[in-house]
Amino acid sequence: MGLWSEAAENLLVGTAVQESGLTSLRQYGSGPALGLYQMEPATHDDIYTNYLRFHPKLLSKVRRLMGSEPPELDQLATNLAYATAMARIHYLRVSEPLPDATDLRGLALYWKHYYNTALGAGEVEQFVSNYERIEK
Repeated sequence: MGLWSEAAENLLVGTAVQESGLTSLRQYGSGPALGLYQMEPATHDDIYTNYLRFHPKLLSKVRRLMGSEPPELDQLATNLAYATAMARIHYLRVSEPLPDATDLRGLALYWKHYYNTALGAGEVEQFVSNYERIEK
C-alpha cells in the first residue's frame, strides 16, 4: 500500500500483540471485535465512510487485498493482509505523527490514545511488556 515505515510496523506488531496476543481472531466473551487487531465493526465501517471513500487510490489498494468471500467485516478475522491494512489506515487517519520506531513507550502511548482509547481496558505498561516478550 506504500504506507510502510519501521515505526508503523512496530506499532502494528505491538497493537496485534496487545489486542489479541497474536492468537484470538474473535473477541473473548460477547464483544464485537475481530481479528488480530481486535477492530470493532463500528471502527471498520467508519474507516470506509469517513476516510477511504475520500481516498479512492488507497481504497483500490485495500480492495486488492480482499478475497471475494467472506464479507468485508468478516475478513478482519480471516484475511491477515486486510486486517493489517485496516489497522494501518486507522492509524493513518491520526494527524499526530508516529513516534520514533525505537520509542516503545511512545508507541504504547500512541496505541493507548488512538486505538485503545482512554475508556479501553488496555494499559501502556501491558503493551510494553507484551512487545518486549515477543521481541525475545
